[in-house]
Amino acid sequence: MHTAISAKLINVAAVALTGAALLFGAGNAAHADQIVARVSLSQQIMEVSVDGRPTFAWKVSTGDRAHITPTGLFKPTRLHEMWYSKKYDNAPMPHSVFFSGGYAVHATYAVKRLGHPASHGCVRLHPDAAADFYQLVETFGPANTSIVIVK
Repeated sequence: MHTAISAKLINVAAVALTGAALLFGAGNAAHADQIVARVSLSQQIMEVSVDGRPTFAWKVSTGDRAHITPTGLFKPTRLHEMWYSKKYDNAPMPHSVFFSGGYAVHATYAVKRLGHPASHGCVRLHPDAAADFYQLVETFGPANTSIVIVK
């Protein structure tokens, strides 16, 4: 357990330092760091790469049979540290990264459902993973972030 936490902190710190270097002009602007979050609907996993390097892989819950999760290539449109769904009874959506209308990558408290379709179309993550992803997008910026959702 301690090793997993240490590895996570090292990953987050390394990514943050890379982002800081980019923001303050270090490095080559032609090779600006990019975040790519690839969500597999069939595997119920989100893999995050920074500048082409695999950095994180997390279980997700996407849309259930009655609610689709849109596929395609998206850019974050807005970020909210805490958002409450206007459509679904003020349901809490911590660390929301919206990518298409009302669809977002966000934290869920239903962590036992991760790895299985269970949402109304959003991409749900463990609260710790959602906080990490939110921090990455905030650090590197929505313009340098792509969210790719595939079947």
